Amino acid sequence: MTEPKCDIGFIGAGVMGKNLILNLADNGYRVAAFDLDHHKLEQLLQQDQQERGEQPPRIMACNSYTELLSFLSPPHLIILSVPAGKAVDDVCYKLIDAGIGADDIIVDTGNSLWTDTVAREKAFESKFIFFSTAVSGGEVGARFGPSLMPSGDPYAWTRIKPIWQAIAAKVDAKTGEPIERFEPGNPVKEGEPCAVYIGPSGSGHYVKMVHNGIEYADMQLICEAYQVMRDILHMPAAEIAAVFKQWNDGPLHSYLIEISAEVLATKDSETGLPLVDVIMDRAAQKGTGLWTAVSSLQLGSPAPTIAEAVYARAISALKSERVKAATVLAGPAENVISAAEKQDIIQSLHDALYCAKICVYAQGFNLMKTAAVEYGWKLCFAEIAKIWRAGCIIRAVFLQSISQAYQRDDELENLLLDPFFAKQISKYQQNWRKAVANATLAGIPVAALSSALSYYDSYRTAVLPANLLQGQRDFFGAHTFERTDKAKGRQYHVEWNQTNRPMVKIK
Repeated sequence: MTEPKCDIGFIGAGVMGKNLILNLADNGYRVAAFDLDHHKLEQLLQQDQQERGEQPPRIMACNSYTELLSFLSPPHLIILSVPAGKAVDDVCYKLIDAGIGADDIIVDTGNSLWTDTVAREKAFESKFIFFSTAVSGGEVGARFGPSLMPSGDPYAWTRIKPIWQAIAAKVDAKTGEPIERFEPGNPVKEGEPCAVYIGPSGSGHYVKMVHNGIEYADMQLICEAYQVMRDILHMPAAEIAAVFKQWNDGPLHSYLIEISAEVLATKDSETGLPLVDVIMDRAAQKGTGLWTAVSSLQLGSPAPTIAEAVYARAISALKSERVKAATVLAGPAENVISAAEKQDIIQSLHDALYCAKICVYAQGFNLMKTAAVEYGWKLCFAEIAKIWRAGCIIRAVFLQSISQAYQRDDELENLLLDPFFAKQISKYQQNWRKAVANATLAGIPVAALSSALSYYDSYRTAVLPANLLQGQRDFFGAHTFERTDKAKGRQYHVEWNQTNRPMVKIK
């Protein structure tokens, strides 16, 4: 008896790939899978057998690219889950050699740089349809419902849409709360799927890049709140965990707050100490936060808190230097904190974290808005906020309010100008300022919390000191300036060194 053809080809059975394959299988798709490491395929088949029980096999392991294609009916749909960069190109060229055709679709689900995605679509347009889908949610999200950010050829999207909407995370449309069920073979089918077409080639990976930049900043903000409680209030990890758990019941309810509480509450199996106390304070990064910061600088769209989060990881890497500096460089004298002051500091931190989080999202969404204008994309920010409500790392109840803000005004210049968010910051900003001041006076670095506050204060300031800056630039470099009392766009220059009374000239 001939084996029925598979619906989807899948290349890459690493952590993310394996879980995406099992998710596809749970949703009724037969998958032909290939990986250069055959041991990974064996592990995949073993897990599939354990999970499906007496049901027929859902996954076929392949020994080559040619065999993979033979298991599929044309036009072929092949999903890649391989490391970003050269590996994506290598697989694409091998599939061309194996006989892939012009109507076939290859979908890159890796963390590719968005400009690489644009280049690949152009390079392969006569060979096959190159499509991309950024995936967020880690291995659990991949297995039971990720947030998906697809972009590229609209025709390809019509073929992929039902598949992605089936495997994506789901949310309750009214509350914005995730609908979660972590049961193999019993996927969530109700609710709104966290998968929506983003736009032309590269836009999905750009949106995912910004997602990761926001993720960097959100994590750093939480870490700064933790350090204040640890080093000013001398709270043990378990007590801080209890605070985070309490915060997770309010407006800060999010996946990152939830897992932070869990990490802080976990004991090390070897020493019995809090696990966080034996983890080296040296953070790594994979580059997406850096890409976001670089893009913000290139486009002139301020995202200082995202940049500070990247810098925070960079300075954490200077562990040996920091240990030496701690013995040489003095900080302020420590003050004794009363019980009443302790509770006040904790409340101030909560409010500071909430306000700074609003500013981080304002920075991220403004960066996407600027990129959309620059690259000719039409991005729907209400929909982007919706697909981040579940399945991804920055999922939070907070995103429901962001989606509603852009539904009220899809031309919103900045999230801070939305009436709801403007009111929220007005209500909590005094505690935000107190939290930053308390940390600074105690010598605790809060680069993310303070940069978010400076962003807010800069944005709400009608007259910034850039007038003096333009005067400086004109003095040493004849860079010219506009005048407040003349028509916009006209440039003026002062002959600074000609006489004691400089002459203003139109340039």
